[in-house]
Parts: sequence; C-alpha cells; structure tokens
Amino acid sequence: MKLKVYADRMSQPSRAVIIFCKVNGLDFEEIEVRLAKREQYSPEFKEINPMAKVPAIVDGRLKLFESHAILIYLACAFPGVADHWYPNDLSKRARIHSVLDWHHSNLRFGAAKFVLNKKLAPAFGLPLNPEAAAEAEKILSSSLSKIESFWLKGSGRFLVGSNQPSIADISLVCEIMELELLDEEDRTRLLGPHKKVQEWIESTRRATRPHFDEVHKVLFKVKEKLQKQQLLGTGASSGTATSHKTSLHSKI
Repeated sequence: MKLKVYADRMSQPSRAVIIFCKVNGLDFEEIEVRLAKREQYSPEFKEINPMAKVPAIVDGRLKLFESHAILIYLACAFPGVADHWYPNDLSKRARIHSVLDWHHSNLRFGAAKFVLNKKLAPAFGLPLNPEAAAEAEKILSSSLSKIESFWLKGSGRFLVGSNQPSIADISLVCEIMELELLDEEDRTRLLGPHKKVQEWIESTRRATRPHFDEVHKVLFKVKEKLQKQQLLGTGASSGTATSHKTSLHSKI
C-alpha cells in the first residue's frame, strides 16, 4: 500500500516532510488538509491524528503524526534513503535529536508566532496582535543567533558541523522560510545580521532542489495575495517614499 502524507503546504513541518519524500524518491500520495478551512478538525482526519495537526502519515497499518517522528521513521523505514539524512552513527543521531528538540521550544515557537501575529492571522479569521508579535520576535531573534553562533559552528555547511544535510536541516530551514511572508523590511531586519544562517538556507535549498523551490511556491503566492490586500487596505497612491535600505531578495 502506498504511503499517504496528509499535509498543507502552508504548514512548515508539512513542507519538510513533502520535500524529504520527494528528494529521496519515495512513492507517496500527498493528501491536502486545508488548515484555513479547518479540515484538520474533520472526523475523518482526526481518525488519523486525534491532535488535529498536520503533517500526518499512514503507512500500512501505521498512523503517525509529529513531523520529527515522521522524518525519523521515513529515514529508517524506506530503503535507499541516504545515510546523511539520519546517520547510523549514534553520536551523529544524538546531535540531530538535540537540534530537533531545541527547535520546538525555540525557533518554531518564535517564528510561527511572529509570522502569525505580524502577518498571517487575518487569513485564519484572527486579528493581528502587535504585542504577541513583539514577544515572539525576541524568541525568534535569539533563536537565529543561536543557530548562527552554535548550531552552525564549525567548517561544515550544515547543522552540527556536517557537510551534508540531515532531517534537522530540512526541518529548521522550512521553519525559517515562513519569514518569506513578511514585508521585506521585517525579513531583512531579522535575517540580515546572520550571514551564516543565510548561507546555510541557500546550501539546504541547493541540496534539495528542484523540490525545495516547487514546494515553497505556495508561500510566494500567499505573499503576493497579502501584499495586494495590504495595498487595497492602505491605498496604493498614499505617496509613501520608497525605501533605499538593502533588502534580502528571495532566490526562489
């Protein structure tokens, strides 16, 4: 029976799982669960994941959720997945686990809450919350600094000093890619000081393309839609001066 991946490409962990499957040539069926339409709360999906979150997979009789658990399972269960994604060396695995555990309570917490409260909340019928965004930005900025100074320490191009990407790289980079939804000024302010982080994002993209670019197209479609809505809300002819600050342009 073919592997089934239940996902919404607007979900950072969903993108990580889909990219991993595509890069490694896994035979799978992608089943969209649209978060904006609250399809994750349907009785049918809650039979697969009672927590009502994406991604989730069904592989034979196994129903599994939580993206890190899914990535570990896929790396171990399917022949042909390159060792560097989740190495057999236990010390290397332990370092990957340390990154993944840190991710949930640091980078993910800061990035997801910042983007939601700064930009994305209206798409889910929620108000923007500047105070929550400000608190989340502190966590996000601290997390980016930790990646720059600690997790990317060493001569390797990827996390924990590796020269090839692991499931930790794809998971964290997909998280940071959510910042593409922000206005250019905010994105530049957050990522501009972190040159090693920018290089690492590009290295991960190159290692997983063309699938990385294809899966992330949805972000740029949503960003374009948000920008049009913002122009309609503020008035395109407001006469605001054009900024001459250096911005980070996406390469996708």
